Amino acid sequence: MERAELDQALLKAHGDKDSAALVRLYTLAGDRAEAAGDINAACFYLTHAFVFALEAGLPEARELNRRLAAQDRAHPLAL
Repeated sequence: MERAELDQALLKAHGDKDSAALVRLYTLAGDRAEAAGDINAACFYLTHAFVFALEAGLPEARELNRRLAAQDRAHPLAL
């Protein structure tokens, strides 16, 4: 998925209020930013994914919290 496609998919997921898609897409954006060495951008996207995962009660929240805590961007939570 190209960057423009990812952006469009994120906009659609927001419009549809599709939490699972938002978690998946923001995680993908975070993974890409991390692979590119941009930790600030990665954590920005992963934080969004984490919040949507928490709001929806999705199991992905645990791994997202772990990743953010590893970057000192969140406190480790017992989820």
